[in-house]
Amino acid sequence: MASGRFTKVGIERVMEMAFRRTYNGGSLPTNFYLALCTEADEPNSQTEKLSDLDEISAGNGYTSGGIAVAPNSTDFDVLAKDPSYPEVYIQIADKTFTASGGEIPAGGPAIRYAVLTDDNASVADREVLAFWDLESDRVIPDGEYLKLKDLELRWGTLA
Repeated sequence: MASGRFTKVGIERVMEMAFRRTYNGGSLPTNFYLALCTEADEPNSQTEKLSDLDEISAGNGYTSGGIAVAPNSTDFDVLAKDPSYPEVYIQIADKTFTASGGEIPAGGPAIRYAVLTDDNASVADREVLAFWDLESDRVIPDGEYLKLKDLELRWGTLA
């Protein structure tokens, strides 16, 4: 899987968590979420909220807002320095979306992007921290699954 990209709000929140021990002026998130979106609205560094994107239709095994990713060393299972480049990277442990009772998405356009969000109670208001382009539109047939392996985020340092 290709490296993901942080949004500006994602970089701001990571810095805030590390250096201020707060998140958007409040307490740290209990979980993050990995949501699936269509190609209708391509995420970019300026994307702020999940409502700025077109999340896939819920149903058949996909829940609005996506699946939880805990802030721990189990769900963020790799944290390392790249010896070849001035970068540090982190990977999300493999996450699987399984279609049951029909295909995912349950209707509408196919899956194109995975996005990492915070845990705002209002799914539409969840901040988009990072995103990955799955490089082609995808539909998960009933009884099949989509496994997102080694979703990686890199942060370069200045030399």
